[in-house]
Amino acid sequence: MTSSAIEATGLAKTFRRRGGWALRDCTFQLPAGRVCALVGPNGAGKSTLLALAAGLIAPSEGSVTVLGGHPAHVRPRVGFVSQDKPLHPQLTVAETLRMGADLNPDSWDAATAERVVAGGELDLGARVRSLSGGQRTRVALALALAKRPELLLLDEPMAALDPLARHELMGTLMATAAQYGTTIVMSSHVMAELEDSCDHLLLIGDGRVRLSGDTDDLLAAHALITGPARGAAAPADFDLAPHTTVEARVTGRQVTALVRPEGPLPDGWQTRELSLEDLVLAHLRNPAAPPLTLGALPASASPQEATSASAMSQETTA
Repeated sequence: MTSSAIEATGLAKTFRRRGGWALRDCTFQLPAGRVCALVGPNGAGKSTLLALAAGLIAPSEGSVTVLGGHPAHVRPRVGFVSQDKPLHPQLTVAETLRMGADLNPDSWDAATAERVVAGGELDLGARVRSLSGGQRTRVALALALAKRPELLLLDEPMAALDPLARHELMGTLMATAAQYGTTIVMSSHVMAELEDSCDHLLLIGDGRVRLSGDTDDLLAAHALITGPARGAAAPADFDLAPHTTVEARVTGRQVTALVRPEGPLPDGWQTRELSLEDLVLAHLRNPAAPPLTLGALPASASPQEATSASAMSQETTA
């Protein structure tokens, strides 16, 4: 198993029909064995990034390496569940699982497939076209998990599931990651779901990487602080230099700010507990906030990219 599950350098993708860039100049490294939350607003490029990693589309610029090789060459080692769950509608559930076994004879885990399907009390004789969205999601996850992939790519996998099914299948995913060391990349808009499960964050905004790193490191690099407004009528009136301000909000006589500290905080300021949701929402509300990448960069990254990431990392530890 390679030390990196995904390495992207200057990765970009444009679609002629849509116009513009879906992804642009994305450079990051995802260590193997992580459970990664892939987050960002609608249209940020999350689905495009997953499709590139799955080898379903080719980059317009840059490169992406998956499990040490070209995405198309490592597909047997990768599981992918897209938003639309493209299953054969005319097949029954049982036939779909048999097809999965036939396509993955060396790695198929029939017990896992049967357990995931049984959790939804699905009729094995039911045709896929007759299943609800949540039931199709369960079948798609059964196929992906039973393949025992080294890397599992999930594009909003829980969107069609009820709360109980979400809880059950998230438990199954986490158990799989723990037992087999599976790297999981999961996009979702439900932050509570991700915060309880993920140890790595990749935040995409406007087609670019905004935040990348282990969640504990990213949280430690930021501080949520409150202090007196002192006449500031709007966030733009407030300056916390030399600290890097990600977001500042004025409420009455108080300012609440998310900062990347550079030394001691000013007198009169207090820190509050920072959650992953706080961190993500602040960066989403302020797209102009400086990007931050923590951890190693791909070996193929340019000197300029490596220097930029190193400088940003040093800023947070100064």
